[in-house]
Amino acid sequence: MHFDLIDLRLFQHTLECGNITAGAQRSHLSLPAASARIRAMEASLGTPLLERNRRGVQATPAGKALLQHARLIGQQVERLQFDLGQYAQGLQGQVRLLCNTAALSEYLPELLAGFLADHPAIALDIQELPSLRIVQTITQGAADIGIISTAAASEHLQTLPFRDDPLVLIMAPGHPLAAQSGLRFADTLAHGFVGLSSDSALALHLEEQALHLGRRMQVRVRAESFDGVIRMVAHGAGLGVVPLAAVRRWQGVLALHSMKLAEPWAQRQLLLCSRDFTRLPGHGQALVRYLREAQIERSTSTPDNSPG
Repeated sequence: MHFDLIDLRLFQHTLECGNITAGAQRSHLSLPAASARIRAMEASLGTPLLERNRRGVQATPAGKALLQHARLIGQQVERLQFDLGQYAQGLQGQVRLLCNTAALSEYLPELLAGFLADHPAIALDIQELPSLRIVQTITQGAADIGIISTAAASEHLQTLPFRDDPLVLIMAPGHPLAAQSGLRFADTLAHGFVGLSSDSALALHLEEQALHLGRRMQVRVRAESFDGVIRMVAHGAGLGVVPLAAVRRWQGVLALHSMKLAEPWAQRQLLLCSRDFTRLPGHGQALVRYLREAQIERSTSTPDNSPG
C-alpha cells in the first residue's frame, strides 16, 4: 500500500465534492491525473474505494474507512505545519469554516479581514451552508469550525456563543399586516415574499418552517443579499424575513416596518461549533480566539436596540 498526502487529500476532496472532476479541481490536479491516482490507490489495496454512478461517486465500506483516516492524517499535518511555522516563516495553514447566511453576510466580512491581516500565514476556506448541514459536516470531521444557529441540534458538539441573531419580519409601512402585532409565521404565508436565492441557508430554513406548517411560501422575487431584500420590501414588493442586524443598517434611510416573530426559532443565537476546540490545529484555535474576543468586546459595548 503506497499512498502519499496528495492521494489522501484528493480522495477526501473527491468525496466531499461528490465527483472526481470537482475533487481534482480542488486538489489542483488535472482530471486524468486525479483519475489515475485513484485507480492506483484501488489497485494498491486490491479493493474498490469508490462507487461510480451518474450522480457522482460514493465511498465503498473500504472507502469510508480510508476517508476517516485521511481526515485524521490531514488534521495532524495541519497541526505539524502550524507548530513548525512558529519557527520558520512562510508555512501556510488553512482553516475550513462553515457558516450560515446571516453569519457570512452580517458579521464575518470585517472580522475575517482583520484576522487575515493579523495572521498573514493563514488562509480560510469559507462555505455557506444551512446550520443542519454544518452540524453534520463538523460531526463527520470534514471541516474545522462552524457557525450555526440554535435552530439546529448540536448537543454532541462543543459550542461557544458568537452573536444574538433574531430574525424579524419586515414590510412596507402600508402593508396590510403592518397594523397587526404578535404575528406568527403562519399569519404571513397568505402574502407574497421577497426571498434570498433559493440555495441560501436562510431561504432553505424559512421554506422548511413553512412546510412544517403544511404550507408553502409565496416567493414573488429573490434577491442576492439581505440589502436587496430590504430595499425591495421597503418599496412594496412583499414581506421579508431577515436578521435584525441587517435591518439596523437601514434605519433612518428607508421607510420600513419591522416586528418580531413569535416563533422560538426566530429568537435565535449564532454559535461557534467544533467537535473539540482543544484539538483544533493551532491556526484553527487562533481563529476561534479572535472571534470570541470580538464577541466579548461587542457584548460589553453594544446596547440592545431590538424592535418593539
